Amino acid sequence: MNNDEKENIITKIFKNKKIRLSIIGVLLLILIWRVAIAPKSEDFETVEVKRGTVAEELILSSEIKAKEHALLKFQGSGEIGWLGVSEGQWVKKGQLLIRLDTANLYAAYEQAVSALRSAQATADRALDDVKDRGDEETFTEAEARTIAEAARDRAYRSLTIAQENLANGGIRAPFDGIITGITNPFSGVNISFSESQIEIVNPETLYVEVFADQSEVIELSEGQKVIIVLDPFVDEEIQGEIYYISYTPMVGEIGATYKITINLTSNVDPGKVRVGMTGDAEFVLSEKEDVLYVPNQFVNTDKKGKYVLKNSSKNKVYIEIGMEGEERIEIMGDIKEGDVLYD
Repeated sequence: MNNDEKENIITKIFKNKKIRLSIIGVLLLILIWRVAIAPKSEDFETVEVKRGTVAEELILSSEIKAKEHALLKFQGSGEIGWLGVSEGQWVKKGQLLIRLDTANLYAAYEQAVSALRSAQATADRALDDVKDRGDEETFTEAEARTIAEAARDRAYRSLTIAQENLANGGIRAPFDGIITGITNPFSGVNISFSESQIEIVNPETLYVEVFADQSEVIELSEGQKVIIVLDPFVDEEIQGEIYYISYTPMVGEIGATYKITINLTSNVDPGKVRVGMTGDAEFVLSEKEDVLYVPNQFVNTDKKGKYVLKNSSKNKVYIEIGMEGEERIEIMGDIKEGDVLYD
């Protein structure tokens, strides 16, 4: 058979639709078979057994707060007459921050001053009328004197209130800090006494607050060391110490939940760490030194007990475990430092 005849036969075969589909089907079956029986590559994670310290820890959610953090309000309603600060400004304790329009308050003060002068004059005249009478003061004279003295006392109390209202027409900083919020950043606005006007925070008084239930709080004590890791800075650790554990549970919480205050013992950058940031507070409950340990995920369990895969992904070695931490677990048995374990 010459080449032309071979080409004619091949051409006829591929022109036949049934034959062509059969060939494609056979090729697909071969491909599927090769994929099915092809050896699968094993992808195992390995780790060496190490010797060191394993700690039992309690990790609770935490939040950054500030001991000196206040929402400042006026004690009365009125119109804002002057604003002397802006958001982000550092202020000193006692500094005037904002003031109401005090025209009416000052007028009330002046009226109170006049009323006291008048009442004092009346009381002085009543006293002068009986100053030389001694015990011979009549009931009518005693009544007139008492009424005059009572009116004077009322006028004095009214003046005290007017002075206080005038003084309360402005808000002063209760401590050094940063202005973090201004409700009405302009004058001429009528405000209500129930509405906070200025928010101020002292970043030098940051602390950490956590909550623990009744089964957790018994493991903690004042003065205990704490490691805080904030969510925005997962690679940075902040050192702390328990300052106070509340003796009574929080109101409104489900179950008995107690508030724990943690002072920061390492320096933090107030430009990075801010009120409201959340993270984890890690409390070391107990620890063991100079023990063999591996990451927790390398210890497995079956019906016979705990085991690791030593030097091979198929070589089970049954072990005993000791202290368990969040990331490390103590192991004991036919294991030595430097052994390679498979996950």
